Amino acid sequence: RNIYTLVRDEKDPDQLAVKLTKYLKENIHILKENPGYSGMDENVLAGMLVKQMTQPWMRFFISHDPAPVLERVKCPVLALNGEKDLQVPPRENLSAIQAAAERGGNSRVTVKELKGLNHLFQECTTGSPAEYQMIEQTFSPEALSEISGWIQSVVNKK
Repeated sequence: RNIYTLVRDEKDPDQLAVKLTKYLKENIHILKENPGYSGMDENVLAGMLVKQMTQPWMRFFISHDPAPVLERVKCPVLALNGEKDLQVPPRENLSAIQAAAERGGNSRVTVKELKGLNHLFQECTTGSPAEYQMIEQTFSPEALSEISGWIQSVVNKK
């Protein structure tokens, strides 16, 4: 959260890099608890994260509020999250999508949390991004079934 706050609030990219580098070096021990970062040189890890977090796309991604956009969507919506998604927390994400749609008057919204699936809709053990490359499955049959069933139900209603 502290990193995201820095990225969102600091408008000057050079100052952001300085502040992020300082923060990361002071708190690198927390990041190294992540299995995906274990064994990495601390300076390399900090540099990699600073480069990633100062990119224009990442800065937009962190500061963008999708709610006003979702409030204007009038077509049927299917919002899915994997239960073990560590990148997009399912409960918070799905309830926010539902609430934004309702504020905009869209009652044709289906939200569903898919048990045992990660951010990529793969059956997984932990949900960690470090696990993605070890999973042979490309896309869960359950998720595919949810999507195709939803599409069929929307099309059949017309």
